[in-house]
Amino acid sequence: MQINWQKGLIPVVTQDENGEVLMLAYMNEEAFKLSCESGYAHYFSRSKNRIWKKGESSGNTQKIKQIKLDCDNDAILLKVEQIGAACHTGSHSCFFKELDIIGNSRIPSEEKSRIPSANTPNYGILDELYHTCLERKLSGDETTSYTAKLYKKAPNSYLKKIAEEACEFTLAIKDFKAGAKGEHKESQPAYDIVYEGADVLFHMLVALADVGIHPEQLLNELKRREGLSGLIEKANRKG
Repeated sequence: MQINWQKGLIPVVTQDENGEVLMLAYMNEEAFKLSCESGYAHYFSRSKNRIWKKGESSGNTQKIKQIKLDCDNDAILLKVEQIGAACHTGSHSCFFKELDIIGNSRIPSEEKSRIPSANTPNYGILDELYHTCLERKLSGDETTSYTAKLYKKAPNSYLKKIAEEACEFTLAIKDFKAGAKGEHKESQPAYDIVYEGADVLFHMLVALADVGIHPEQLLNELKRREGLSGLIEKANRKG
């Protein structure tokens, strides 16, 4: 039976061996082939724009036990042996929030007990902040969350901050190069550069999350340019 790849990506519902739904993801033909050949779940990340093996960073892999195809041949059901947590929060399943009839969400007490704060997978600070931004965008309280407040008036709010912080970063570099020590109590003379650079990066992450582009895509673009003359790269872009 042929899988319908007409749209390029097909949804994949992943369950554990007890039938609990762990996550919803997507596969393209290559991800499906890798999954079948390796016996471990591979997906296509729309935000990272690449294939990824589940657990490649966290070690929380999914060993495939069964693959089922729906009646229209355009959706897959995976049954897996889940090693560790399926969710980036450390929860066994990504589906741990409960909605009431009018759409308000809560986390039932029994689900809270299944989110081990000490064993939350480590995906790296950029990935963690990216997912935090996504959460603040969807359900953050602008009265208590700075990030949620930025999304309330997006995109001008965070675009303005990127420009402001980039200017502060530029001035910090100039002061450092000129030999100015600044008035910060930090012992490192380069502290202003690090502080302002972190502010630029944070607001860039807010912007990337708003348009659904994972920061890894920026890193991949830098990797693509490695070994390529900057002058040639710019010339190719103009062409």
